Amino acid sequence: MRATPVLLAALAATGGAAHSIDHGALAERIVGQLALQRGERVLLLAAPSEFAALVEALRTAVPRAGGAVAVRSVGAPGAAALPDFDAVVVLPGVAAGAPEYRAAHAALSGRRRAVHFHWRGAEPGLSAWPLPGHPLPADGVVDAVYERAVLGSDCAALGRVMRRFEAALRKGEGRVTTPAGTDLRFRIGDRPVNVQDGDASAARAGRARVRVDRDVELPCGVLRVAPLEETVSGVVAFPPARWADRPVEGLKLRFERGRVVEITAAGGREGVEAEIQGGGGAARSFREFALGFNPALAVPERAPWIPYYGYGAGVVRLSLGDNTELGGSVSGGYVRWNFFTDATVRVGGEAWVVKGALAAR
Repeated sequence: MRATPVLLAALAATGGAAHSIDHGALAERIVGQLALQRGERVLLLAAPSEFAALVEALRTAVPRAGGAVAVRSVGAPGAAALPDFDAVVVLPGVAAGAPEYRAAHAALSGRRRAVHFHWRGAEPGLSAWPLPGHPLPADGVVDAVYERAVLGSDCAALGRVMRRFEAALRKGEGRVTTPAGTDLRFRIGDRPVNVQDGDASAARAGRARVRVDRDVELPCGVLRVAPLEETVSGVVAFPPARWADRPVEGLKLRFERGRVVEITAAGGREGVEAEIQGGGGAARSFREFALGFNPALAVPERAPWIPYYGYGAGVVRLSLGDNTELGGSVSGGYVRWNFFTDATVRVGGEAWVVKGALAAR
């Protein structure tokens, strides 16, 4: 998979050094994606000492767009009791386990929505994932890539392509294959499809079918769906990874009707079994299929890594576990994300991704 010119420029520009972020431009983009209506209340959830300049830029940008702004720093005394809001912006460094984070997401309903802006901070490397044999880049590289993806992506255009893919999935069977031996088939029926096209407007939130439709990510560019569990069958061959904090190689899981029925591995099978046993019934269940579409987040050819949760063009995510947030029927809390950068994806026999590269549309 080839890196885009934007990504290569970002890598060359930083060389691993600290990157100077244009917080004002980011604030304007966030507010623009919210499409604020006059008088709407925006809550900023911020981590202490993280991205303070972005908080200040948003303090200016929100009122200029006609909204009112409040700020809560996670972990501050009394901060878990949140003020009422129409939109919440979750800023870098805010951990998903923070009480304020959980309270804000529990309040999402109707036209109330959230914008996530995960980069780094309290959970280092959370959004950036390494590939076997390659270290993650320096923070300056990550910042540069993400900033350019947020500011330069045509999210509406990406959304149109993702909806064409959704329409194809509604009609045909999805099939994912990899050189290592993955061969997985599924159907989505009328399941909700989450299209992360950057639209964080109240109108979009009002049309939400599941909670994640009100939870908008910047940068944009991924399609997520929980397939009908009974249609998921075949084999997933995993790259080298750690399971229950133990190295595992040559792992293959075979699924029937969305459940793991066979585990084989060249080494470290005991780690897989330990994690699955500890994760309960959800750990034996297929969670979601996700496909990245954003070329600004593509995996670079040199010094490769997976930017922003696999939102890059051609990256496939085949997850295990609880999929209730996507409208699926698997509960239990366990979630494991698994990324594939060399997959081929076909729908009804038509190729959408070929060995990690999106087909032209």
